[in-house]
Amino acid sequence: MAENRQTSDTDTQPLLPELALPQDAQSGVWPAQRLKAAFARGEIQAAEAPDPQQIQPASIDLRLGPVAYEIAASFLPGPRLTVRDKLPLVTRRKINLEVGAVLQTGHVYLVPLMETLQLRKRISGVANPKSSTGRLDVFCRVITDYGVEFDQIPERYSGPLWLEIAPRSFNVKVRQGSRLAQLRLKSGTPPSSNAFIRRLDEEVRIVRDEDGPANVKEGAIALSVDISATGDSDLIGYKARKVSAEIDIDKVGHYDVDAFWERVFLPKEGGLILYPDEFHILATKEKVAVPDDLAADMVAYDTMVGEFRVHYAGFFDPGFGYTDGVAEGSKIVLEVRAHEVPFMVEHGQIVGRVAVERLTQSTDAPYGGAIGSNYHRQSLTLGKQFKR
Repeated sequence: MAENRQTSDTDTQPLLPELALPQDAQSGVWPAQRLKAAFARGEIQAAEAPDPQQIQPASIDLRLGPVAYEIAASFLPGPRLTVRDKLPLVTRRKINLEVGAVLQTGHVYLVPLMETLQLRKRISGVANPKSSTGRLDVFCRVITDYGVEFDQIPERYSGPLWLEIAPRSFNVKVRQGSRLAQLRLKSGTPPSSNAFIRRLDEEVRIVRDEDGPANVKEGAIALSVDISATGDSDLIGYKARKVSAEIDIDKVGHYDVDAFWERVFLPKEGGLILYPDEFHILATKEKVAVPDDLAADMVAYDTMVGEFRVHYAGFFDPGFGYTDGVAEGSKIVLEVRAHEVPFMVEHGQIVGRVAVERLTQSTDAPYGGAIGSNYHRQSLTLGKQFKR
């Protein structure tokens, strides 16, 4: 039986004590500067030196390692086993990623990531696909040793990280170092009650809706879908085409939109019908603006509002929706896939919720043009791989 190698309650000292934060530091999500320090402290370790572009306003991008495993089925290792303990049971073939490889739709892959963790007491994490990954309909989830949940990094976890990858609409080319997922770390348990979220929204207007005050439920603010004509165009979204061509995940502004996407226009009457075998890119009616000392996260799937998933990549960084310190707000792009039955969505219908947490301190690298953010001031925007 494999031994659980998480650190003990007494193993809470950082590798470099002079870089330690006070033990009574407030609860919250770690900003960019604290994530940089985490590499120096050894809380985040990597097979290769970190790339400065990995550090986002309140998260780090995780890099693929040199190999991938095509597996017969998704799995969780459970509380007594490591991922490697279970891997031989499901592996179909091993793939070299050093020179790049195409991951095909309908298949599931597992890749060891370059980054490993050595977290202390009160430190935990949560992972999500990057925005560009979700907009390609690539389903990704992080797995830990002894894990019983996807994308959740437990307090005091010490060990490797793995990424499960399942392309849904397009074949995608990846390579060692490609960044498909991102990780947030946090101290303690930041508050997230309805009263706290309402107070925050009153102070800074995180969700901006001309039709009325924010709808808060279960510690999150409601967002609705935009199915309306704006300006001179009736364009309301995009639907993925059935194509065999591959998309290189690392290319920027390279592919023609119409080769991979069908444009979706305003229905003549009623709403937009979502079918289970189709993938849509839509946008919210509301705009979101996240101050430099807050981080937000989209609830991906809520059965109370319909049988569909509206967001794969859930992180909204501090600074999102701001330009030169002014809160203009930006729409949220929705990555929409229906589940068991066709479902019609109509303009203004609630499709998801956004949760908000405080940072331990304001980020020193807010989202926006200054750090080269791909979706700064976005509206209805496809992934960075496509020409604009």
